[in-house]
Amino acid sequence: MSRITRRQFLKTVFVAGSAAALAACKAKPKPTATAVAPKLDLPFEISPDAINPLKMPEPVTAEGVFFSGGYGDAYIKYGADLFAKVHPGSSMSVEPIQGVGEKLRPRFVGGNPPDVIDNSGAGNMDYGALVSEGQLLDLAPLLAAAALDTPGKTFGQTLFPGSSDDLLVNGKQFALNVGYTVAGIWYSSTLFKDKGWTYPSTWPEMMSLCETIKTAGIAPWTYQGKYPSYMLFGCLYAMIFKKGGMQVLIDIDNLVDKAWTNDAVVNSVKEMYQLYENKYIMEGTEGLNHTESQAEWLKGKAVFIPCGTWLENEMKTTTPAGFDMVINQVPGSGNGCLAAGGEPFIVPSKAKNTIAGMEYLRCLMSKDSAKYFAVNVSSMMPVFGGTEGVTVSAGMESAVKLAETCAGKTFPWMNYESWYKADLGDFASAKTGELLTGKVTPDQYIEAIQKQADKVKADPQITKFTRTK
Repeated sequence: MSRITRRQFLKTVFVAGSAAALAACKAKPKPTATAVAPKLDLPFEISPDAINPLKMPEPVTAEGVFFSGGYGDAYIKYGADLFAKVHPGSSMSVEPIQGVGEKLRPRFVGGNPPDVIDNSGAGNMDYGALVSEGQLLDLAPLLAAAALDTPGKTFGQTLFPGSSDDLLVNGKQFALNVGYTVAGIWYSSTLFKDKGWTYPSTWPEMMSLCETIKTAGIAPWTYQGKYPSYMLFGCLYAMIFKKGGMQVLIDIDNLVDKAWTNDAVVNSVKEMYQLYENKYIMEGTEGLNHTESQAEWLKGKAVFIPCGTWLENEMKTTTPAGFDMVINQVPGSGNGCLAAGGEPFIVPSKAKNTIAGMEYLRCLMSKDSAKYFAVNVSSMMPVFGGTEGVTVSAGMESAVKLAETCAGKTFPWMNYESWYKADLGDFASAKTGELLTGKVTPDQYIEAIQKQADKVKADPQITKFTRTK
């Protein structure tokens, strides 16, 4: 599937919604006894063929377990309520948890996993391993099923093209990204206005501004200390992309020999290391988890923090009035940022109610649910029509602007982090933490990760994956 830009997506959201409504009006059949759907308590009209296209046995009591992170769990419950309204007498339980892998892996081993899972957050399950073990259901039937509230479309046709391409394995879709995010550097627009600061466009300008900020008695940077991977997807990968293009990132994913020693990688690592060298990172950052470091940032203890667009919702209860957080791209030559689907949901192949798991996703990623997500989570689902009539927040508005600026020059999540999570993804994250605390130099950092990548490549027991785009 080809990718489209964020601007094209937002434009298509409104156009597709209007076109779908017009098509529905033109194609509306004359009322007949067989064309009338059962009366359901829904906020939208639904055609008979869109009520239960997957032939889910009814009633059913299904189980969902979901990572409770930046998006919260209100939208999960909304999806469960919608599921119950579409299928009176049936239900989907909602259990928000942390540490998905630790808590659910034993259930996979025992052969009794939940029916649907949000496999996200720190400590999530190894996606590549689950696929290799045959633990995940191929979602082809779901993609081919009638959409819940977009007449004339299949569920797959209502999704933003390419939003789950990072989860494709050998042409099969074993998971779907429920969120669509942009990642970059966040700061308070109010603070910048008060101080008369201008967001830097180059890395040397960033270093100069950091010195000014430091002189003013504020730490220039912080990051989600216990989870250094935020500095990878929120900073380093964008630096690499701007210097070397997409092929460098693809080579890293594909375990190409010497991929980590590419000049674009080496120079980017050295630039990021300057944050430690110049003492621009808030003291004590490495001991904080994601919400703790973000809370310190909101208190004005640091100016910059890397993150995705879930940040605004994750911290909405502690964000000071007038803070006006906004996101911008990592400074560097040209434009480029991470803009892709995220928050992967899976249906275990050995679950008791696999059809219910798919049906829940059909409800959760409907246009109606996507609107709820936009309003209440200040973020976006990759669903056409999902922002119709919605007024977005300042943070989300800046994210849309960033995607527009980077149109045609965006990159997706790195696949090696999920393909080889335990063997390489976690290793790279840990080494990034060591780099940002001065425990290793840039040369030692690159050497260590390249050596680990070579080890993974040479291990015949580890299933290998590749991508071409």
